[in-house]
Amino acid sequence: MFEQRSLSEEVATVREEHAPDALVLDCETDFESLPPGRAEDLGLLVDSLDPLSYPDEWLPEETPELLRRFASTDFVVGMPGDGSVAWTRQTVPPTVFVKARVEGSPEEFVDFLVAQALVEVGTCEPEHFLGFFDGEFRDLAAALPYDSGSVYQIAAALYDAYLGLQTRQVFGGWADTNPRLFAAWEDAGERIEPRVDGLPSAMARDETDFADATELACAAVKHGLDLPAPFAALDTSAYRDHGAAYAVKWAEKTFEHESE
Repeated sequence: MFEQRSLSEEVATVREEHAPDALVLDCETDFESLPPGRAEDLGLLVDSLDPLSYPDEWLPEETPELLRRFASTDFVVGMPGDGSVAWTRQTVPPTVFVKARVEGSPEEFVDFLVAQALVEVGTCEPEHFLGFFDGEFRDLAAALPYDSGSVYQIAAALYDAYLGLQTRQVFGGWADTNPRLFAAWEDAGERIEPRVDGLPSAMARDETDFADATELACAAVKHGLDLPAPFAALDTSAYRDHGAAYAVKWAEKTFEHESE
């Protein structure tokens, strides 16, 4: 299931700088959340396991079952929205997972995704939005007029934007030190820029729902792209400094405005 990944020189340099103890593994299959037996197999590769758990009162009544499992004492590794490369600090040392779905992707882009994960590990920020929002996740859910699946998608996107605010200066600084990774970061931003520019018209024509629009806009934050309202308010120093409380207030103001 797992095999230690051989890292390019640039990615190895990023690991040394941001997460020197991290283990990077190739995974033979794709997954959103590892099956329990596979997750326990990690115990053979790492020094120890340190499962997360969160208070049940942090969760709204309508909560996806997998999120309830993640919040419990179950050892749950990987969650929907993690993307092609995921990471966890529930292992000692931390582990980065390169999923099988990356097969066929450009090598430079995969290297960027691995390097991005290593930088995120090094921030010491939570590995999942639930640890970011804490008890304020209930407040976020109450502010959003959507079902639990859409609330999950929006919460994951908002946390992705917050991580982007913490990390994009690192990516931008790679122009001279890690040019391959910098070029991959720039290319990824250029690829989504036309879709971000077209968000207002796509939403006006009901071609994109709010959860999908939030996911795209928040992904653009790590690339420093110009965002339309109401998402531009997420690319601010206020969000970087105030985190979850700001995100909840943003959601409340967004839908108060729409209901007027």
